[in-house]
Amino acid sequence: MDVFGAIADFFAWLNASFNGFLLGILDMVRSVDPIARTLLAGTGIFLETSLLVGLVVPGDTIVLVAATAVDNPAEYLGLLAAVIIGALCGESLGFVLGRWFGPKIRHSRLGSRIGEKNWQRAANYVDRRGGIAVFVSRFLPVLHSLVPVTVGMSNMPYRRFIAWTAPACALWATAYVTFGSVAAVSYRQLASSLHFAGYIFVGAIVVFGVGVIVVKKLLERSEARHWDKPGDGDATTTED
Repeated sequence: MDVFGAIADFFAWLNASFNGFLLGILDMVRSVDPIARTLLAGTGIFLETSLLVGLVVPGDTIVLVAATAVDNPAEYLGLLAAVIIGALCGESLGFVLGRWFGPKIRHSRLGSRIGEKNWQRAANYVDRRGGIAVFVSRFLPVLHSLVPVTVGMSNMPYRRFIAWTAPACALWATAYVTFGSVAAVSYRQLASSLHFAGYIFVGAIVVFGVGVIVVKKLLERSEARHWDKPGDGDATTTED
């Protein structure tokens, strides 16, 4: 009995320590001024959707962490608005850069690091799928940074580009901000009464991350056939 009791005490201590560790991290994030936290998330996603910078800045992680500190509906709406605006500004910057300097960027030393294959895939995708490519690329790695610039080099007008990218950015932002805030609030409510609440919280994050990866893989599989050959040269039309 003493052995079983010692084991039970050990796991109780382990669960309490793990919960304390997680709560400490969440409290640290929450201790950041809400306005600064919101601006940081908006800036992070702005950089994440910008050309080249977006390939190294983990905007989705920044948004998810910021969402765990949401404490009320006003903070939720403020963070959601900041992330959407940041994403739209980043994509708009990419469009403008593509319209003014697209070929120079593509053939520059910095652009060459992306790889000509990725540039050509983005060009083919925009050429063949038009606005659909703009919408779907928001959820695809690498292409989410290249497509806005590529669209800027095409004949697609900005109003058409923003009409397709706005709902994609809103959908993406809503998914991340909602999950992060709901998961953190639920965990805080369960932590005091459920010893293994921390494991449920971490498990939920893992499931969400795996779900995101699966969705991206399915989109890649569905759209990859449009990447390898050019279309009719008109980015305002869609082709099978």
